[in-house]
Amino acid sequence: MQFIDKDKPSPQWIAATRKQFQVEREIDRALTCKMEKRSSPPYTKLPLAALVKGVTALIGSQLKTPFEISDAKWLAGGASKLQMAFKLHWDRPGVGRDITRMVLRNDLAEALHATSRLREFQVVRALDGVIPTPPVFWVDNVGEHLPYPGIVYGFVSGITKPSDAKSGVTGLGTYMPEEVRKKLAPQFVAHMAQLHTFDFRSADLSAFDVPKPGTQNAEWAVNWWDRVWAEDSDEQVPLVALASSWLHKNAPAVEHLSIVHGDFRTGNYLFDEADCRITTWLDWELARIGDRHQDLAWSTSHAFSVPAEDGKTLLVSGLMPESEFLEAYEKTSGLKVDRKALHWYQVFNAYSMIAMTLATSYRVAHNGKSHQDILLAWLLGVGYMLLDEMLGLIEKGA
Repeated sequence: MQFIDKDKPSPQWIAATRKQFQVEREIDRALTCKMEKRSSPPYTKLPLAALVKGVTALIGSQLKTPFEISDAKWLAGGASKLQMAFKLHWDRPGVGRDITRMVLRNDLAEALHATSRLREFQVVRALDGVIPTPPVFWVDNVGEHLPYPGIVYGFVSGITKPSDAKSGVTGLGTYMPEEVRKKLAPQFVAHMAQLHTFDFRSADLSAFDVPKPGTQNAEWAVNWWDRVWAEDSDEQVPLVALASSWLHKNAPAVEHLSIVHGDFRTGNYLFDEADCRITTWLDWELARIGDRHQDLAWSTSHAFSVPAEDGKTLLVSGLMPESEFLEAYEKTSGLKVDRKALHWYQVFNAYSMIAMTLATSYRVAHNGKSHQDILLAWLLGVGYMLLDEMLGLIEKGA
């Protein structure tokens, strides 16, 4: 077997991998860019001034009137992005002279997943007024002005969990008190239903490829994580190969295309602690046009579930039992839940998270390419839990 140095991939190997796994155009661009920069030096801390300089250049390329940036500071949160909060003093269209709080969400050379800031920008802009999303202002998809590709959002206030609640990293295992759950759960379901019934064809989503009828949607999805595993893994895991084969063989056709968030769960929305109103949905980097069952399966994953007070009942994303969640979704959206498709996407989601944790998290942490190397190394342990969950799901399907 020929040895491939994945830390210094050759142009020939990159080209062969691209040819082997057919994915959407913009996903291909993002993954290829990751591999072409793989042999670059480890991450070194960027001074805040570098981000200020970059965002100043980006905004200056878009505005024709004077502006000023003030109060720049690092912003915590995000498993694989650099984030900076700042204030923009400018002539805001339709408003006049204004001081707007903004957030720069900036990539790294390598992160937990290689995705497109242009896709993120387009989908969030398209959903303005559909479900709560932050305003988006500008995007630098290839790092023309910024040190790395980035996107400028408007700041939205809110919290990811009650101030006295317990949770793990990235929102995993967040426990919500019953009185909070009762207020958040209906919004959670309603927003998912509104997302999946939105007519995406009326929006500018040019960075997204729309799958043809049949199984192309699922094939693109599996190929994405097949390619990530091929590019980033450093060990042979027979169960991963088995799962890939199972997913390709049993891929369901999609009868209703929707915008899929890709990470729809507690931890990725903000809410007002006083009235428990969801103020915004975050982390759209995995969004795609596909099958709504992907979001349904993601939300019901045991990785994001929390036991209720009885210690037995699992709460979907820490909010409600699965049966209640699916019933409420069908009633609110008017769309049926296909249990066979839901099961397939539960396997698929476990497969994608295994690629992120056992392959990409390892590779990025091992090579020191991120400021979140401790978190990424911790995620390796989650990968083995997901392997066990995926095996059980495949056996159940068989």
